[in-house]
Amino acid sequence: MQEDSSAIKLTAFAHGGGCGCKIAPQVLKEILHSNLSQPDNDKLLVGNNSNDDAAVYDMGNGMAMIATTDFFMPIVDDAFDFGRVAAANAISDVYAMGGKPVLALAVLGWSVDKLPASLAQRVIEGARAICKEAGVVLAGGHSIDTTEPVFGLCVNGFVEIGSLKRNSTAQENDLIFITKPIGVGMLATAQKRGLLLEEDGDLFIKQLTQLNSIGYELGKIKGVTAMTDVTGFGLLGHLMEMAEGSGLSATINYSSVPKIASIAHYMQQRIVPDATYRNWNAYSAQVGFGKGVNVMEAFTVLPDPQTNGGLLFAVKENSIAEVRALLKENGLGQFMEPIGRMIAKGEKTITVEI
Repeated sequence: MQEDSSAIKLTAFAHGGGCGCKIAPQVLKEILHSNLSQPDNDKLLVGNNSNDDAAVYDMGNGMAMIATTDFFMPIVDDAFDFGRVAAANAISDVYAMGGKPVLALAVLGWSVDKLPASLAQRVIEGARAICKEAGVVLAGGHSIDTTEPVFGLCVNGFVEIGSLKRNSTAQENDLIFITKPIGVGMLATAQKRGLLLEEDGDLFIKQLTQLNSIGYELGKIKGVTAMTDVTGFGLLGHLMEMAEGSGLSATINYSSVPKIASIAHYMQQRIVPDATYRNWNAYSAQVGFGKGVNVMEAFTVLPDPQTNGGLLFAVKENSIAEVRALLKENGLGQFMEPIGRMIAKGEKTITVEI
């Protein structure tokens, strides 16, 4: 192709982008339904009978192998950044289980008639950069010719079984923490529409490519009872999975939820991802609101689809000091305050307070 590849905007070649590409929860449930029983395997510690972030297999020596895959269409226009974002997002699933990622394989779909091969090379190079930062070997992969660009990784990692974290093991009265602000879905939509504020450009890429490596350290803290990462189903959906999986309900203090500062501007302009409405429709029946909560604002923010979003985890009160010290040590001191609490199962799965 003779076209100047630097002028090509990847998001223009895809109908969706990032974790907003996820299939709607109710549709996914239908797809995954099966009447076939799987053979028993006592080595499979986490499988597809739950909504966890990765599969986990007991190695028989006190260690377990974590296996996951994640891929999507471009959420950013630059090819190198697309590779970085997709790689960081895929690796996050291992961190969310308390594990250490070690090996990855690339998954590439490329429209070879529309997009130059040099751009695909930049996507892979971006993934290599993030894998190097994470100490992960990018050892191979597979590619196909597709109508829309797609990229991601299959990632393997290891975890001491005693440090394994799941999203379904929270306990009543645990406090809830998150390690990144909410709102990146709105920024992604603004970029695709050409409406992203100039001052948000660097923040947008930084959040999308920031590794959730603190998950490996959080896994070592016994008082961290459950953990997941916030992606396409938004804070609301992933907390819903944690609460339902644990047989509990949860409260969210909306004013305590960290938010990207400029999202008020995008909400005023009605720059909201389509996936926000999809998520809200899937979960709204199980959400209650306390007196004084701005329901329309909370509806826009809490289901906002995140890509490589923060770690969401539940902590026993007697481990709060240890968690706060770890967050501060890792440059995450702005996330040391809890955003909610796990409570006994109630009429609503999540209640949003002011």
